[in-house]
Amino acid sequence: MGYWIGFFAFIVVMLALDLGVFHKNNETPTIKSSLLWSAFWIGLAFLFAGGVWLFAGGEYALDFVTAYLLEKSLSIDNLFIFILVFGFFQIKPQYQHRILFWGVFGALVMRVIFIFAGVALLDRFKWLMILFGLFLVVTGVKMLFEKKDHADDLNDNLIVKGLRRLLPFKEDATVPKMVLRVDGKLMATQFLMALLFIEVSDLVFAVDSIPAVLSVSQNTFIVVTSNIFAIMGLRSLYFALSGILPLFRYIKYALAVILAFIGIKMILNEVAHYAGWTWQISNVVSLVVIIGLITISIVASVIVDRVLKRRQL
Repeated sequence: MGYWIGFFAFIVVMLALDLGVFHKNNETPTIKSSLLWSAFWIGLAFLFAGGVWLFAGGEYALDFVTAYLLEKSLSIDNLFIFILVFGFFQIKPQYQHRILFWGVFGALVMRVIFIFAGVALLDRFKWLMILFGLFLVVTGVKMLFEKKDHADDLNDNLIVKGLRRLLPFKEDATVPKMVLRVDGKLMATQFLMALLFIEVSDLVFAVDSIPAVLSVSQNTFIVVTSNIFAIMGLRSLYFALSGILPLFRYIKYALAVILAFIGIKMILNEVAHYAGWTWQISNVVSLVVIIGLITISIVASVIVDRVLKRRQL
């Protein structure tokens, strides 16, 4: 219990410092500061992994690092959503950090609830691991052969349509407020719509990422802490990479293969358990696959981008 209290106390302090001190004013984070913050959160995650190694052993530390890198990889898709949403709702860069702060805060709460529920379900119904695995394989294959990327126009998006039906909406991104009073009536602004879209999108992404990370470990502390560390660094990673993210054309395929691989791992390991076999796909193999696929996709994207630029000269 002491570990839980200490960890969440640290997270609350960091969130308070983030919004109340480091990003008190509405200003656009620089690439330099964003890279430093990204390095800080990544370094902190691996420092935490060292603490896990020291107090709990190397196996738990490996589980943490694998779960962290898996969640970090799958969260890359969120960054593309951020670019899409802020562009569609015309949110200026100096206001984006505050929206992402509350978006990340909501994501943390939802992820913790999902993880505890998932662990409880798997503890009681072990066969759900096979069902989750099948779901991830299907999701990965669909993502791999999906022809259309995220559309720039969200007017026909189901989430946007649903929010506009539920909330009285005023199309105004000039005043950085979530709600405005117009003729005595409270109306949602584009800031609130962008925040709610991000929250709902993360809820959808969590349906994929939580079962995937539970394939690494079902230790609640390991899964929760790795998820939180991965999500906490998302904002700074977005501001550091938003300008070059669209160039990584093959990231989506790497994420699709990772999801399918994790799904296959869940199925095979669970079948092996029921059959009494001694072999299984270890977290070391998962770690190598995740790092390898992301690295290959980034290198391939950079090479193809350079080749295309040379052809245009």
